[in-house]
Amino acid sequence: MIRGRVSFRAPDAPQRPRTERGVESLPGSAVRAPTAYVVALTVPIVLLELAIDDRTVRLAPLLILLPAFPAAIGTVRQTAYAAGWVLIVLTGVLLYRPLASWGNFVIIMVVAAVLGVFCVLTCHVRIRREQDLRRVRSTAVALQRQMLRPLPVLTDQVIVDGVYLPVEEDRLVGGDIYEAVASPYGTRLLFGDVQGKGLPAIGAAFAALGAFREAALREPTLTALVEGLERAVVRHNAFAQQTGEPERFVTALVLGIDTSAETQAVNCGHPPPYLLHAGPVAPVPLGEPGVPLGLADLASRPRTVAWFPFPTGATLLACSDGVTEARNTTGAFYPLEERLKLLADGSPWELAGSLADDLSRHTAGEQRDDITALLVRRVA
Repeated sequence: MIRGRVSFRAPDAPQRPRTERGVESLPGSAVRAPTAYVVALTVPIVLLELAIDDRTVRLAPLLILLPAFPAAIGTVRQTAYAAGWVLIVLTGVLLYRPLASWGNFVIIMVVAAVLGVFCVLTCHVRIRREQDLRRVRSTAVALQRQMLRPLPVLTDQVIVDGVYLPVEEDRLVGGDIYEAVASPYGTRLLFGDVQGKGLPAIGAAFAALGAFREAALREPTLTALVEGLERAVVRHNAFAQQTGEPERFVTALVLGIDTSAETQAVNCGHPPPYLLHAGPVAPVPLGEPGVPLGLADLASRPRTVAWFPFPTGATLLACSDGVTEARNTTGAFYPLEERLKLLADGSPWELAGSLADDLSRHTAGEQRDDITALLVRRVA
């Protein structure tokens, strides 16, 4: 039976500032008062309008474009205030320096009023869409967190701990999965990543997780366990095809840890783990990886089991491609192996958090994929 605390070990993500009605927007004063920027931009335009002696050159009509700024990042109320402010200022300037005819004055005022109303409506539509997208994001993240076991997890052979940071923006949450099952054949571990993002990816992740939890207790060999995962992903893809959803594959690393000094592994296209023990930090040599789950029919040979030493007191670090493929502002990949040589000197239980912090510094806080870093500590 698996024992362990039920706390979910994931560092709290910084809260993004929100405008009224719960709409996410830009940070800083642009969120608090975008109308202040409209007022600030109005001043130089009006001063230039009054400073130009040539009556054929008019800058005041440019004011009608300013409500588009709060419409893009602000609230409906702020956009309405900006549109009203522009109408008042534009009326005063054109009355102080009249146009060539009253017809031109009426045309400009009508255009300003129409564009102001259009900006308010556009802001309203944007807010509704952002609210709907945020609901989908929160639902997807909640589903994903409910599927995954809280960390840490303790079995008779290992302790599993780490960090899991799902991405909640842009293309919605990703599909990183993990699981540890104490079976009659030892501890079975799964690290995986479902192709794609959003709720469809979570459906494939649930299919793989459910199959692993069942097959880990039933199948005596690791290859039979992986075959059960393969069938589950294929069945899910067949159902997805009937409902019009795209088929998906799952990269996975399945480990079997028992009382022997060596550990079994079947690699289905997943990044290999790193062994942290005496000696240099390097990926575990698992040989040529097999094809991802769901693509076995395309492979020329079946998946095989690799063996590697995993002594007591050693630690395995398994990372998702959100770590290995993270880029900085110049496009350079995160140097995982190089950074592990520096970070591994500290406590093994702090390594995953230190790695996540270092990765955030490398990417300047721009998280584009799920970040999963799991530590598997071999216990006596």
